[in-house]
Amino acid sequence: MFQSSIGAASVTSVLALTLGVGAPAAKPVDKPEKVTLVRVPDRGIQPQCVVDTKGVLHLIYFKGDPGAGDVFYVRSEDGGVTFSKPQRVNSKPGSAIAVGNIRGAHLAVGKKGRVHVAWMGSAKAEPKGPLDASPMLYTRLNDKGTAFEPQRNVIQSAYGLDGGDSVAADDAGNVYVTWHAPEPNAKGEGNRCVWVARSTDDGKTFAKEKRAYAEATGACGCCGMRAFADSKGALYVLYRAAKDDVHRDMYLLTSTDKGTRFRGDKVQEWRTENCPMSSAAFGEKNGSVFAAWETKGQVYFSRIDQETGKRSAPIAAPGETSKRKHPVVAGNARGETILVWTEGMGWNKGGSVAWQVYDKNGTATETRGHAAGVPVWSLVGAFVRPDGRFAVIY
Repeated sequence: MFQSSIGAASVTSVLALTLGVGAPAAKPVDKPEKVTLVRVPDRGIQPQCVVDTKGVLHLIYFKGDPGAGDVFYVRSEDGGVTFSKPQRVNSKPGSAIAVGNIRGAHLAVGKKGRVHVAWMGSAKAEPKGPLDASPMLYTRLNDKGTAFEPQRNVIQSAYGLDGGDSVAADDAGNVYVTWHAPEPNAKGEGNRCVWVARSTDDGKTFAKEKRAYAEATGACGCCGMRAFADSKGALYVLYRAAKDDVHRDMYLLTSTDKGTRFRGDKVQEWRTENCPMSSAAFGEKNGSVFAAWETKGQVYFSRIDQETGKRSAPIAAPGETSKRKHPVVAGNARGETILVWTEGMGWNKGGSVAWQVYDKNGTATETRGHAAGVPVWSLVGAFVRPDGRFAVIY
């Protein structure tokens, strides 16, 4: 329901230099937007953020042992210049995991600005599933907005978490926790599918999870996924399939009836036997929802018209490479879009962040950049500041 993307920030911000990233000649803009670089507070990693309709930036990030750490929440009313005192999100210490980049917590802001967080539980997390299966944990800010409620496991039968999970919320009080796992008593990536546990009372209670899409696409076990509820109440899920263990195509699921039924669309094909441990992202602005993903080491985004449901052709980041991962996307009121991604990241390996701004027609502008220093197991992100300029967070 909000302009959103993965991200975080700190009290220190630096105007980014418009350094080239191997892109071809780009179309100039009349007044190029300056992009601000921001670091995660307290040297945290895996930033995730949402800017609400009042312009407040909500942010979560991970701290501690990558295999059993904690998630913290802060907020900023000045575009990421200053932040509130951190609040621990998970009620059981060490309940979150960062290993693999895509197993961390996700954030959504719903009715009356309530914050919702969901994440795959660590080996120390409680409560657990059958045979010590990893739980799908959820919490929300309490009614007073002063603390997070005790964490809960929302899985009732579809255990088998590996990489994919997310959360979405709308302003009508619907909250959706999503993940991929095999059908009960089944095994293998080809038997994995997307599950949705829905709350109609702003996260107070959740119904039993339901399979979102009937087609047997499978789901890439250790790839991330993303759920998003837009301002019109539509629900989107972006995930990587694993049909026959080699067809690891990106799929977009769309529901316009509060998660009851979903339409499935193949976004882009990728034939590979290996799990790429990829992630996905959404954003929204000016009547469009933006979806971002990775294929064959390149990152893309697409615009989805909220009125017609039509999706644009994939737009790739400029330049040729095979080491781009973890894209995020955001749009501003001028109709510009920023695509942000990592380069050189790998297992237990940090990397760098790069970005490209596009005009309202989807043409790359001269505003682009690159910066070193993305920590091990981390992610990057973007949001729009109150002045309409973009911020890159890492």
